[in-house]
Amino acid sequence: MKRLVAALVCGCAFAASAIAQENWPSRPVKFIVPFPAGGTADALPRIIGEKLTQRWGQTVVVENRPGAGGGIGTNAVSRMDPDGYNLLTTPAGPIVTNGIIQTLTYDPLAFEPIVIIATAPIVLTVKLAPQFDTAKNFIAVAKANSGKLNYATQGPGSNSHLSALAFAHSIGVQMTAVPYGGSAPALNDMMSGAIDLFFDNLGSSLPLHQGGKLKILAVATKERIRELPDVPTLIESGVGDYLSFTWFGAFAPPKTPRAIVDKVNRDFQDVMALPDVREKFAALGVTPGSGKPEEVTALVKSEQAKWEAVARRAGVEKK
Repeated sequence: MKRLVAALVCGCAFAASAIAQENWPSRPVKFIVPFPAGGTADALPRIIGEKLTQRWGQTVVVENRPGAGGGIGTNAVSRMDPDGYNLLTTPAGPIVTNGIIQTLTYDPLAFEPIVIIATAPIVLTVKLAPQFDTAKNFIAVAKANSGKLNYATQGPGSNSHLSALAFAHSIGVQMTAVPYGGSAPALNDMMSGAIDLFFDNLGSSLPLHQGGKLKILAVATKERIRELPDVPTLIESGVGDYLSFTWFGAFAPPKTPRAIVDKVNRDFQDVMALPDVREKFAALGVTPGSGKPEEVTALVKSEQAKWEAVARRAGVEKK
């Protein structure tokens, strides 16, 4: 009798779980962004969330939980219930690179990957200064003043941090890292002249470059990009084979059911294919992403290997 009761309870629980997954979402869904408002990381989930609110018939709420280079918000999501109602939308840093530099309080590979929301080129952005008029002149100044320039990062181990380390190694100079909680506060300090350079994603820096408040000197792509046809690549500027990009992804807490992950993946991709969404992404300087969860995992592992090699080559040890 005890075994029968146990089997019935287990069966009922399984059935209830299956029904909950089938009816998902039946209440508001929260997108946790582990960076401050005002940057590309914040703008993208708001664009997607507006469309998914209409599609799901449930409100999508974007909540910013910045700090520790994205670690605070990411750690919070890692401990949330795996029911699909709290999802992480983040740049690559907290999942790919933060753990290369520091010991994390969460396991990046334990998250359930959903989809790549967008990709964006990394650009070399500098404060307005006469000697920083071209990429080649900037590099000459950096070489003549090794150890004197400072650069903004989105935290230790972030893409901006490791991109700067790779750049410094390529041209043979030392620079001082100044960590911030995200792109927006870093760019604000650059506009005041307190920070010399920042390896930022295109979307955050482009409006300030176009508005004459900061200057994008070079792009970290193989070829020049449509948005900045007159801006050279770092390769053209003499920085070896330097390449760097960032991406923004959606992840669910560990052990979230695959049925929910697959539904969110499909719905994200359908929304990202909408013409008005693609126009808004283009205005932010990003390209809509795609991919199955397995492809997200493959990208994460590939990027981890690449940037770990950069960190070790620069002599940066994990803390």
